[in-house]
Amino acid sequence: MQTPTPGSNSLSGHCVLIVEDEYFLAEDLVDACRRLGAEIEGPFNNLQEALDTLSNHEISGAVLDVNLKNERTFPLAHALREREIPFVFTTGYDRSFIAAEFQDVPLWGKPFDIGAMTNELVDLILKSQKI
Repeated sequence: MQTPTPGSNSLSGHCVLIVEDEYFLAEDLVDACRRLGAEIEGPFNNLQEALDTLSNHEISGAVLDVNLKNERTFPLAHALREREIPFVFTTGYDRSFIAAEFQDVPLWGKPFDIGAMTNELVDLILKSQKI
């Protein structure tokens, strides 16, 4: 795993929502985002808990596993998009599994380079702040 380093790609002052049902991957995502200075909500392995958290917290960006225990996270993706919060998908499936309206969302196939994925998330968050 490539380790992200603080610097221009810092998540300091940002909160990242992590939705992932694979325990070790979730912990690695939390650690990588924290090393970049992010506050973390999650990790959640339950869609409703993630939706409730989104409603009650200021989120800057998110990492969504597409499939949580056979439950799709597209309702959460809809909510994030409505709030103009950038996010990435992670999945063991290919892009054809992703709903058509989310074909533009970055997709990271498992296993993936956590450092590269978090760097892309940082770029998305920082770009959304400049708009």
